[in-house]
Amino acid sequence: MNDNSDKYFKDYRERIGFSNKVYAKNFLSGKDLKPKIDFEYIDALNERLVKIIEKINQEIYKDYSRVDDFSRFTQMNIFCPYKIIKKSDLIPKLNNQGRRPETVLFSWLRGYAVAEYFTPVFAKLFNVPLKSITQIGDDDLSNIDTFKRSPKADLEIIINNQKIRLEVQSGFQGVNDIKEHKVREAHKIFSEKKIKSICIHIDLFNGQVAFVQLDSIKKKDVNFVTRQQMEGQSVFSIDQNYFKWRLTDKLPDFNALELSI
Repeated sequence: MNDNSDKYFKDYRERIGFSNKVYAKNFLSGKDLKPKIDFEYIDALNERLVKIIEKINQEIYKDYSRVDDFSRFTQMNIFCPYKIIKKSDLIPKLNNQGRRPETVLFSWLRGYAVAEYFTPVFAKLFNVPLKSITQIGDDDLSNIDTFKRSPKADLEIIINNQKIRLEVQSGFQGVNDIKEHKVREAHKIFSEKKIKSICIHIDLFNGQVAFVQLDSIKKKDVNFVTRQQMEGQSVFSIDQNYFKWRLTDKLPDFNALELSI
């Protein structure tokens, strides 16, 4: 039976309509069938995001509530980005770790909107003009090749004539981590350009914000752990001591952040 097996296998696949092994595998596994995007589900997720921002805006310390024209903010930072992504036909290509494209889109828009909401607060915290905070992230809303997660920081500011990079991230489940590759990138940037990097982690589940200087984290820090739910990735678990601001309180003094800047 082993004689001419390869020829038989090939002839058999051709008889059922496949001269290409990949096409045969895709057909038999159903991988050639792509589920339709549920745009009603996306609409519901976008409305949920509006409610999330609304709740933050209601509960954050009154001096920092920045959304006077709430409708305009949500239009500019939720619905406009969504329209660009949809028009560019990127949604079917969003399949991070096997998740549904709709939920990948929601996660991205949620992080984007939260970062935009808090940027004016960062300007107050670091005592710099809002216009001086520049975006340097890699996300391009119209190109799948650059619409991706990158180790590059999101924002850049100048403090005491020193350029600083800010990595802004949000937590929504009470698990507060920084991916190891973000730390490696911060060490690389400091080594090559002497630019320091700060991760501002906004824990919306518990209403607190952490400030972690990434370039000062040692490679063998005890807070590095492996998360099985993240496919065994190594992450820096943010200790409670890094959380310096509760959202319902006044901003801390800059010196209280304990950053070596």
